[in-house]
Amino acid sequence: MALKSGRKRQPSRSRRPQIFKNPKAAFALALIFMDALLVALIIAYVPYTKIDWDAYMSQVTGFLGGERDYTNLKGDTGPLVYPAGFLYIYSAIRFITGGEVYPAQILFGILYIINLSIVIFIYVKTEVLPWWALILLSLSKRVHSIFVLRLFNDCFAMTLLHAALAMLLYQKWHLGLILFSGAVSIKMNVLLYAPPLLLLMLKAMNIYGVISALACAALVQILVGLPFLVSHPIAYISRAFNLGRVFIHFWSVNFKFIPEPVFVSKQFAISLLIAHLGLLAAFAHYKWCRHEGGLFKFLHSKATSALSSSSSSGLKILKEEHIMTTLFAGNFIGIVCARSLHYQFYSCLSEYIKEGKCSM
Repeated sequence: MALKSGRKRQPSRSRRPQIFKNPKAAFALALIFMDALLVALIIAYVPYTKIDWDAYMSQVTGFLGGERDYTNLKGDTGPLVYPAGFLYIYSAIRFITGGEVYPAQILFGILYIINLSIVIFIYVKTEVLPWWALILLSLSKRVHSIFVLRLFNDCFAMTLLHAALAMLLYQKWHLGLILFSGAVSIKMNVLLYAPPLLLLMLKAMNIYGVISALACAALVQILVGLPFLVSHPIAYISRAFNLGRVFIHFWSVNFKFIPEPVFVSKQFAISLLIAHLGLLAAFAHYKWCRHEGGLFKFLHSKATSALSSSSSSGLKILKEEHIMTTLFAGNFIGIVCARSLHYQFYSCLSEYIKEGKCSM
């Protein structure tokens, strides 16, 4: 009797898209769709809030007119204090919209949905929130206002930052650093993420990988600022990256109870800087490097491995929860120690800042 050739045919299985196998992901898609409708209604029926748009357009007009001296780029709200990436972004917006608010609102509405999608992706992938808590990400009146009613540059900076965080979840450190540097080139407050990000890089890569990633980030800043660095380097660096700028006491959120003479003093600024660095060191030692025996033991081991020829060349995979917890907590520490900030630019969920089971 002849043997039948070939493998036994397996019963067919329904192949649904992977997204429908995860109820939380399906709910996230529905949430994004509903929020898109809400954004459309806001643009159509809620009056635009005139704050910085005219100033942005004035600064962009000077740049497009050939001005490369940052001291001469000004608007209704004062001199330009953002890095050059801001000028490129808003020059493109001016070209697309003709400087008109309504088409710009549509553009920012699309940007809002992109940013919301990235943020929801981060929370879904790290699985630290129940499905219903995702609703909180789209219920913020403040965030909707920032994007589609005020058209602030924070929108582009934070979207690029969140894209960088998403890349870090896939251990794409070099690409993440490039996107992070792009966000910094739009607004400098993104640098609050830099200390915890550097620590994570040291944990994930050897010293040579860290240096090459930092070089990529530095190259982005050089290329973005090149027209200004070539012509008026001191004016550009001093205006776009002014770390010593004294903010108005009226805008303070954390320290409005401090008398204004103390608030604007150099001693108070130094005290806040020491507190900021101290909190970062404490969190790094007792929380973020707990499994390595503390911050100092971890840094010593990295220095030893860098000096030895047996330094590992591969990537060390970090847990997604650990990456996000470290970055969000580090940024929150920076906000707490900020002498002044525009409080309307900040909203957060506390889930990543709570003490949890996250480990390396």
